[in-house]
Amino acid sequence: MKTALTIAGSDSCGGAGIQADLKTMLANGVYGMSAVTALTAQNTTGVTSIMEVTPEFLADELDAVFTDIFPDAVKIGMVSGVSLIRVIAEKLKEYKARNIVVDPVMVATSGAKLISDDAVDALVNELLPLATVITPNIPEAEVLSGMSIQSPDDMIKAAQKISSVSGVAVLLKGGHNMNDANDLLVSADGSRWFNGDHIDNPNTHGTGCTLSSAIASGLAKGYPLAQAVSSAKSYISGALASMLNLGKGCGPLDHGWVISNE
Repeated sequence: MKTALTIAGSDSCGGAGIQADLKTMLANGVYGMSAVTALTAQNTTGVTSIMEVTPEFLADELDAVFTDIFPDAVKIGMVSGVSLIRVIAEKLKEYKARNIVVDPVMVATSGAKLISDDAVDALVNELLPLATVITPNIPEAEVLSGMSIQSPDDMIKAAQKISSVSGVAVLLKGGHNMNDANDLLVSADGSRWFNGDHIDNPNTHGTGCTLSSAIASGLAKGYPLAQAVSSAKSYISGALASMLNLGKGCGPLDHGWVISNE
């Protein structure tokens, strides 16, 4: 069985973070493992508290995974501290990790920055160059590219700029500002749009985590990048279309929609 590692924070309500990642990996036929970067007390209405792990503990987690069940792919989610980013980069290089998907979580839906400028610099200079693909949304791509994105043409220019600077493939996710579900992949093979149906579901908690983990699952199974993206898009569309409705706020997706309950 192919394996994948998620390096991310814990979401106590199970809709995002490592919980979403592990559910996604299982649903996509991959054995999931985790290295927790932070604990959060949160639910569908918001985050109450965050407690980061120490760099030493994160290093121990990564050593434990890589020296026993070597992952066929790695997904990296929100990591807010410079020291944690550096530990991850060092360990990925030490173990020659492959098929790395980085979801550069930097900007909240409200537009508020989630990590410091120093952490953004560490992410850009130390972690992104190790990736197979990075998956920014539009606000995050605006930070990475230094330009405003208001149209599909802007998406193309921004993704090409980010890919050129980082030297890796970029999947720029639509949705924010675009009012569609069309994503743009820019890689060494050129540019390709992945169009998706807009699903009118207000429960979208964890969509970014889920998409990046589904891509990592595809890469772990040996899919070429474009196929991994296409498969992930189909999976997340099904998870949204299932119309799961849990919690008092922005609820989670139905990560298990492909698994029969009968």
